[in-house]
Amino acid sequence: MNIPWLDIDSPLPAPESAHKKGSSLAGLVAAGGGLSVERLYEAYQQGMFPWFNKGQPVLWWSPDPRMVLLTKDFKLHRSLRKTLEKFITDPDRQIRIDTSFVDVICHCAHTPRHGQPGTWIVKEMIDAYINLHKAGFAHSVETWVNGKLVGGLYCVSIGNTLFGESMFAHQTDTSKIALSALVAFARAQGLTWIDCQQNTKHLASLGALEMPRSDFLDKVRSAPKEVSRTWKFEPAHWDHLITRKISL
Repeated sequence: MNIPWLDIDSPLPAPESAHKKGSSLAGLVAAGGGLSVERLYEAYQQGMFPWFNKGQPVLWWSPDPRMVLLTKDFKLHRSLRKTLEKFITDPDRQIRIDTSFVDVICHCAHTPRHGQPGTWIVKEMIDAYINLHKAGFAHSVETWVNGKLVGGLYCVSIGNTLFGESMFAHQTDTSKIALSALVAFARAQGLTWIDCQQNTKHLASLGALEMPRSDFLDKVRSAPKEVSRTWKFEPAHWDHLITRKISL
């Protein structure tokens, strides 16, 4: 099949040019072009992302449909609510943002996952997102217990767009706690949706839904790009997700 090949200076094709549903390459837009900060910024602000395995060239994707979590629709199930109520009242348990980005992405890459023999977060991707983090566009949300990083996620943020990338958990529910914190932070910042890329049962159980690519791209293109915010989690952010009976 014809796949556009990008040189370092070639612009990405429009996401609508992706291979159509029913194709073995459905959602694939282009290959090559490198993973510079400028390239990643270009891709995300157009609703595309890189995903490839070891030994493959960089591949750029814009799937149809797109999995999106509207922050107002996040499902805080009873068991998770109880976990959070315990978490937020324990001084030895904390949510931190951007204090260990490198550790988070490395844990996401190397933590074994049921049914997955390997990882798409190859060294080239790790290095690229570390650079994107240094540029201020990639962030980690971290779950800490007794001074130890036990779960978390990393994401990309450009203006009012928020793209979830990967999560890991070394203790039960610690990735869900990090996602809950991201939703609470997003609500506090007026961010109404989080891109989840592709459909999984886990994301669907938390309220994410499939959205036609055309609708998703409308959201991306209409969102403000030049927005300055402080990426720091405050205990008060939990109030945007859960009503606490005990004040901290």
